[in-house]
Amino acid sequence: MAAPGKVAAFRLPPLPTVGEIIKLFRLKALKQLSQNFLLDLRLTDKIVKQAGELKNAHVCEVGPGPGGITRSILSAGVEQLLLIEKDARFIPGLQMLSEAAPGKVHIVHGDILTYKMEKAFPKHLKKNWEDEPPNIHIIGNLPFSVSTPLIIKWLENVSKRDGPFIYGRTQMTLTFQKEVGERLTANPGSKQRSRLSIMAQHLCTVENCFVIPGQAFVPKPEVDVAVVHFTPLVQPKIQQPFELVEKVVQSVFQFRRKYCFRGIETLFPENGRLKRTEELMMTANVDPTLRPFQLSMSQFRSLCNAYRKMCDEDPSLFVFNYREELRQKKVTRGSLESTGQPEQTEEENQL
Repeated sequence: MAAPGKVAAFRLPPLPTVGEIIKLFRLKALKQLSQNFLLDLRLTDKIVKQAGELKNAHVCEVGPGPGGITRSILSAGVEQLLLIEKDARFIPGLQMLSEAAPGKVHIVHGDILTYKMEKAFPKHLKKNWEDEPPNIHIIGNLPFSVSTPLIIKWLENVSKRDGPFIYGRTQMTLTFQKEVGERLTANPGSKQRSRLSIMAQHLCTVENCFVIPGQAFVPKPEVDVAVVHFTPLVQPKIQQPFELVEKVVQSVFQFRRKYCFRGIETLFPENGRLKRTEELMMTANVDPTLRPFQLSMSQFRSLCNAYRKMCDEDPSLFVFNYREELRQKKVTRGSLESTGQPEQTEEENQL
């Protein structure tokens, strides 16, 4: 019996192990969905611990699969747990967990990429952006095929303060391929520094918590897995619209082995390209001979601010698409040449 004045800790009743659930429902990881099961509850507990204090919290778990991390979340004493699972084969096993934790679990059979997170949690949990993060957490052992598009989508939500971030600075604890985890947290000068590094770090504090060896998963993936924790920043490091930042950052990293000047050129139409590129680099005070991975966050901020000023003066700049310009040139070249396919330019090969 619990001591007077204390609430007894929530404990799941005896259940089949995750391995037994997999056998019971004849579950098999599908390679085309890049599914990998984590059966070791010590590791699932460790992932959940990285999310912080979850007692009485509201949690959304993405892709729970056979429910290993789900058990660890429930054991942490959460108030409510929302499970979003795309694969119908896992629903019966998750319903077994739901029945073991009456009133705590809500299961949605759906795709996280299209699920409306704006209505996922009670309104009373909302906090002002400047306040401490709300008592809401997103946790997930993501399939590799969905992890990068999903984090880009959520970073855009952070920038616009919508989706799961309509409630405030909702924290996320997610798994990625080790290499993607390294990109998310890479510092200037690191060869892993990429578009993902800038987009994540300008909007969030990003922490690479620990690495899970591939052999801990069933089936064993060819790579190790990183657990990464995100806390949205009160103020983004680049205070420009998400689409503008993404366009500049993407352009800079188009030719990651060349000078950053080369990538910046792709922001401008061929007519006047060199002059406008020089103008942007001078306004931003960025050395054009630096490689993309050498640029600091403040240099990216300067580039974005300078590009925004140029777009305000000439709105047609922002809608310019370098790839489309290349495509049109190729079509024109092809129509002029009567024999065979025209050879691709170096730019076309790299893009």
